[in-house]
Amino acid sequence: MCSVATAISEPTRDTTFRFFESNFTPFQVVNPDGTDSGLVTGYYEPLLNGSRKRSARYHVPVYGVPDDLVVIDLGEVYPDLKNMRLRGRVEGKRVVPYFNRAQIENGTAPVAGREIVWVEDPVELFFLQIQGSGRVKLDGKETIALGYADQNGYPYRSIGRLLVDRGDLPLEKASMQGIKAWAKQNPEKLQELLNYNASYVFFREMPRDLPGPIGALGLPLTAGRSIAVDSRHIPLGAPVFLATTMPNARQPLNRLMVAQDTGGAIRGPVRADFFWGFGEEAATLAGRMKQSGKMWVLLPNGYPVAPASQN
Repeated sequence: MCSVATAISEPTRDTTFRFFESNFTPFQVVNPDGTDSGLVTGYYEPLLNGSRKRSARYHVPVYGVPDDLVVIDLGEVYPDLKNMRLRGRVEGKRVVPYFNRAQIENGTAPVAGREIVWVEDPVELFFLQIQGSGRVKLDGKETIALGYADQNGYPYRSIGRLLVDRGDLPLEKASMQGIKAWAKQNPEKLQELLNYNASYVFFREMPRDLPGPIGALGLPLTAGRSIAVDSRHIPLGAPVFLATTMPNARQPLNRLMVAQDTGGAIRGPVRADFFWGFGEEAATLAGRMKQSGKMWVLLPNGYPVAPASQN
């Protein structure tokens, strides 16, 4: 299949269509209960303002990976736990959970000195962590790229869902834009809200000439063609046909995507996060996207699939 692909010197819509039709078999992705629909959200590459030095304006640190974070590949000990990792720290002779968001931000965790840059808004940093990558414009001049480096080991918890459950936001306003607006109106409640999501992402500075942020495959993402999936159910690198709708609309969005990324909130077979790219328009689309969708994974002809999965 790879040989066939590289032999296509000048791809067109027709040759591309024939390539996938001839070399792949589609399998519809279904949930454990037999349903075939799931949640499709969106993400993007944000732009923040920041500085290499702390100041009154830029006072929120963006941390690199702390030295005491330990990552254990459980698959090396238990093959059934392949692709699962345990994150923690060593305390005496034991491995214990790593510090949570509140402990990292209140100075309990030994993260001093690991600052990459300083930004101006804790909410913007929070959403940068959710997106997993982004850019920071330093003192209004040069721009650097930040990429996901690691995470503290806690599962993702949705602050939007918490605001809805508490009655602080109606469901239709529980978008990124709605959460940011709530934060501006309730600054005294903000830190408690952010701490609800104990998960904390650490970053690394990336080369500036990359065409896009780096996904879980170690390759740049492509706006409008890359999705994040749960790799326990869909193999990374696989083409996936996604049938959904545009954000907050009924306009169909049916497109062949590539499973190139993962995310802490992306759990379950029929679950996808659509990468919209960089810029304000991408931010608007990603922040509003919470659609229902169906998915078909395209596997190479002859790929071994268990009969129970052939739905």
